[in-house]
Order: sequence, then C-alpha cells, then structure tokens
Amino acid sequence: MKQLLSLSFALMVMLGSLSCEAQTTKKQAKANVAAKVEVYYFHFTRRCHTCESVETESKKAVETLYPEQVKKGTTTFQALNLDDESTKKIAEKLKVSGQSLLVVKGGKQVDLTDKGFMYATSSPEKLQAEIKKAIESL
Repeated sequence: MKQLLSLSFALMVMLGSLSCEAQTTKKQAKANVAAKVEVYYFHFTRRCHTCESVETESKKAVETLYPEQVKKGTTTFQALNLDDESTKKIAEKLKVSGQSLLVVKGGKQVDLTDKGFMYATSSPEKLQAEIKKAIESL
C-alpha cells in the first residue's frame, strides 16, 4: 500500500511539473514574439536623394548594429511604399500617413522621422546612434 501511495505521489509531482513547464514555454513564446523589433521606413514612389538615403542608412544601421538578431528575424527592417495597396493596412495600424521612420516593439513605437531626414545624408553615424538608442529604449 505504501508503494502504491508513493508511486501515485511521484506520478502527481511529475504531471504537475509538466503542466508548469508547458505554461513557462507559452510565456517564453509570448515574450519572444513581443521582443521582436521592427524598423519601418514608409515612403512614396517619388523620392528625392535624402529620402533614398534615409532608407539606405537606416537599413545599414540595423544590419550593422544587430547582425545576429537580423539573421534570426528578431530585428527587421522594412521599406514600405505608401502608394502600394498592400502597405495600407500596416500604415493604418501604425497611424502613418506620410514618410516616416519608426522603430516598433510590441505596442510601443519611436518616431525617428525628423532625425532620419536630418542625419541620413550629412551624418549617417548620428542616425545609426539614434536608431540604436531607440531600439534599446524599447
């Protein structure tokens, strides 16, 4: 009888630890999804040299600063044309109506549009520093 009670108790402990482990895994999965950093550059079809530089330098900054995260897909850069119908949904979600440089993580976002246009052609290293600061603040 003691052996049966001991076996029952051991089985209950094992099953309890499995359910706790499953809950931890679900929490970790949610944390990983929320941990994704997305850098978006929204633009129109017609662009000037500065507009193109904002895209080029922002993409280069993300890839230079976070190569492993880019490789894993936990940090991304996307240039999206606001004239394309496929971009409308994400633009509405992020409340974007014009050219914008945004860093987004979960429900938080940092608008770097002004800094992007100020630094992209004259001081790309300053733009890189601003992108890094925005990503690390989220």
